[in-house]
Amino acid sequence: MDTESTHSGYSSRSGRSNRHGDRSRERHKASSSKDSNRSERSVVINPPDTSSQDSPVHNGEPLPGEPAPAENGDEAQDDNWAETTTAVTGTSELSISQEEVVGLGKEIQDRTRNVRRYLPLAVGLCVGLLVLATPLVFLLLPAVMWPDRLQACGAACEGLFLSISFKLLILMVAIWALFLRPGRACLPRVCVYRAFLTTLTLLLTMSYWLFYGVRILDAQDEDYYGIAQFAVSLVDSQLFVHYLAVVLLELRQLQPCYSVCVIRSTDGETRHYNMGQLSIQRAALSILEYYYRDFPLHNPSILSAAKHRAAKHLAGLKVYNVDAPGSTAAAQTSNGNQSRAMVAAAAKRKDSAHNELYYEEADYERRVRKRRARLVVAVEEAFTHVRRMTKEDENAPPSDIMDVREAALAVFPSMARSLQKYLRTTRRQHCHSMESIQKHLAFCLVNNMSPKAFLEAYLSPGPTLQYGSERWMADQWTLVSEASVTSGLKDGAEFLLKCLDFSLAVVVKGIPYIRLSEEYVDPKSHKFILLLQSETSV
Repeated sequence: MDTESTHSGYSSRSGRSNRHGDRSRERHKASSSKDSNRSERSVVINPPDTSSQDSPVHNGEPLPGEPAPAENGDEAQDDNWAETTTAVTGTSELSISQEEVVGLGKEIQDRTRNVRRYLPLAVGLCVGLLVLATPLVFLLLPAVMWPDRLQACGAACEGLFLSISFKLLILMVAIWALFLRPGRACLPRVCVYRAFLTTLTLLLTMSYWLFYGVRILDAQDEDYYGIAQFAVSLVDSQLFVHYLAVVLLELRQLQPCYSVCVIRSTDGETRHYNMGQLSIQRAALSILEYYYRDFPLHNPSILSAAKHRAAKHLAGLKVYNVDAPGSTAAAQTSNGNQSRAMVAAAAKRKDSAHNELYYEEADYERRVRKRRARLVVAVEEAFTHVRRMTKEDENAPPSDIMDVREAALAVFPSMARSLQKYLRTTRRQHCHSMESIQKHLAFCLVNNMSPKAFLEAYLSPGPTLQYGSERWMADQWTLVSEASVTSGLKDGAEFLLKCLDFSLAVVVKGIPYIRLSEEYVDPKSHKFILLLQSETSV
């Protein structure tokens, strides 16, 4: 087969030059589709100073005829790379650079994110102010517009004023506790129950305003006691609406109805949680909160080690072309025998792959135990030295006493090498920085902790929140669900939570209905008589 036709993908060389533009556009679509699959709703545009193997059309690429810069560690370029390169010879007056496009997209995204974050809080503040100000306005308008015609109600009105004051105070604290809390996350859709309660509150307030305008303002009612009772009824209605909000938003989801299985896609880490009547987006938010609390930190170094072992195994498998053109029959026979021998050796090696894996894991465990023993001994010696120095400092003058931070810095070098080797062996060196280790050591020394308490943070991987946010914080999670995210959880529902490096697969199972029956046991059935027959030699 022709080499050039193999590179171009066509059977003839005549149609290849006419389709370079199509092939470059297809390669651009392929690269953009890979990026879109990686981050769902975001499009990544490479700046001009970065190169891409999938799309050779860049401003930074050398033009045909110019020497290409050498790249260390990259794969060799195609021999016909110049045939698929497009050179831009002119620009339009209305064209903009890729940096401006990227900056414009980030600016719009940041503005949209801030609006979506603070819009519910702003709406809640406006509705809360409207709810609290309306009863007061109902009481003040008659006193301002027709004060001479109002009938004096005396102590009865004063009692109503006191009732309204305390009810509004209670309502204000309740609204602050339930609605004016800082947002924990930005959800893709509006919460149905919150929208329903906001609409109900606005309808209730507007209904009272319409009745107040028609029956009191237009008629200029002189019964101020009736006006005060009208304001009290509005506050009572608002308190009942707030009680409904507590039931829908807080109490309804407390009873567990579903068992949720969460699986991490990369290493298969699995957790199970019980959840109540929640929407899919609220359940996803709860799962992410549980994830940062319960799941160990995602460690891609362990996954890369498994891939390296698999690649090392596949590197031993070789394929030979027995029917190569231009070879004689004797050469083909010898090549065939050699190929069959190599295939048999590769098959034998494949059969013994489990032995290699067993001994490799055993050797890894042996090295981990060895590094761990050295680390434990080094830490115990360091803590023993600190305790001895503490006893000596009790009799020393105040000027010679070391600070806890200084003591931690003085003790840390004696255990730093052993700790570094252990973290490298367990592939967790990227999870702990020197500053965080010294801070943890100072914390243990201040609180008089044991060496085992200090080592617990490094001997076993902790939950994600125990590490710095720069090591686990995902910029954005994407919820992938066939059903609407505002619909409730159902038995058998499945959805996916994706971030940049991995994803969380969620499977929902309903908790079965339990029938618990009672069986009566007669207390007399447990009674028995013990007869003793004494036989003696007397």
